[in-house]
Amino acid sequence: MRKRSLAWILLLPFAVNAQNFTSAIEQHAKAVNDSVIAWRRHLHQFPELSNREYNTAAFIVSRLQSLGLEIKTGVGKTGVVAILKGGKPGPVVALRADMDALPVYERNSLPFASKQTSEYGGQKVGVMHACGHDSHVAILLGTATTLSQMRKDVPGTVVFIFQPAEEGPPGTEEGGAPLMIKEGVMDNPKVDAIFGLHINSQTEIGTIKYKSGSTMASSDWFTVKVKGKQSHGSAPWSGIDPVVVAAQIIQGFQQIVSRQEDLTKAPVVITVGKIQGGVRPNIIPEELMMEGTIRTLDAAMQKDVHQRMKITAQKIAEASGATAEVMIDTKTEVTYNNPELVKAMLPSLETAAGKNNVLETVWTTGAEDFSFFGDKAPAFFFFLGGMPKGMDPKKAAPHHTPDFYIDDSMLDVGVKAFCQLVFDYAKVKK
Repeated sequence: MRKRSLAWILLLPFAVNAQNFTSAIEQHAKAVNDSVIAWRRHLHQFPELSNREYNTAAFIVSRLQSLGLEIKTGVGKTGVVAILKGGKPGPVVALRADMDALPVYERNSLPFASKQTSEYGGQKVGVMHACGHDSHVAILLGTATTLSQMRKDVPGTVVFIFQPAEEGPPGTEEGGAPLMIKEGVMDNPKVDAIFGLHINSQTEIGTIKYKSGSTMASSDWFTVKVKGKQSHGSAPWSGIDPVVVAAQIIQGFQQIVSRQEDLTKAPVVITVGKIQGGVRPNIIPEELMMEGTIRTLDAAMQKDVHQRMKITAQKIAEASGATAEVMIDTKTEVTYNNPELVKAMLPSLETAAGKNNVLETVWTTGAEDFSFFGDKAPAFFFFLGGMPKGMDPKKAAPHHTPDFYIDDSMLDVGVKAFCQLVFDYAKVKK
């Protein structure tokens, strides 16, 4: 059914008026929307974890092959890159969509709900597109379809980046945006500007939100190894309890946030998400491990938080005769929207969604490895609504949860936005 739909779209005889690309984009995006929805639902039903997106990549390639694009596979392990050379001179614009799902069991009753399972961290887990990356892939496929139909009028070159492992590669593997960049995705051809979007389950469909400057937080993952002295649970005075020390360290970390950092400058979050230690209820263990994440929106604050965490853990442990080692691994940088690019391209988003549907928002402590692309070229990352119309955002399930849900009926707004950015950036770049 999807193949017949795509073939029908490719044969549509849209005439593109050189002075009215917006009208042509609107028509193509509307025509491809049923296919975009179908692609998204297929991907949602068959999600794959980071660096394991083999079937997802094959699905993407199967949809791109009929478009006459230069296609590269296996970029950044499982990533796909497609290049469209337009019929008009112009810049090189990159558009990015992430491909990977999360280790989450889906809990809703959608007919295309995921039933997939896999292994993550040595455990059997469900696999679910609980962050909307399936929508991103479908939107970018719809954009590639639309721009291919308008090829003779497309200015310059468009690089479609289908990126694996945005949620982070497993274990010690390389992956995500850094690996794709390392393998030349931003240099061959040399990208002049890059755009990305993220669906949002708590923003109403048809709406686009954005922020200039720092928009999403850096993400650091940390591990704290607390070492005490093992003893019987009935005689804690004969040992050094790393569990109690760990509890004090957690409280100490929260005091860094609430009492040591200037939160009027930018927000800071320190979250401990995993604690592991001990084998029996009546044995105080020798060691305990804690893992968590740090979110900051200012580079100087990020560095300061790292130092304070190490000192806090060490000194609290020393006070009880224990030791604490803090290891921090930076996963993403601050996602920074180039202010000049945002100002220049904001009318493109307003054309795609309607001026009243494009809203400036505040920064978020969520993180994105799209941030690394911004080191190579001016970048603009924005948010697309996926919440049903009229719904209370407080009742919408957040991302990374089993009940995550989006209304996919208006994904064509994302297609229109990407296409409009390609055409309008060429005017700005002149």
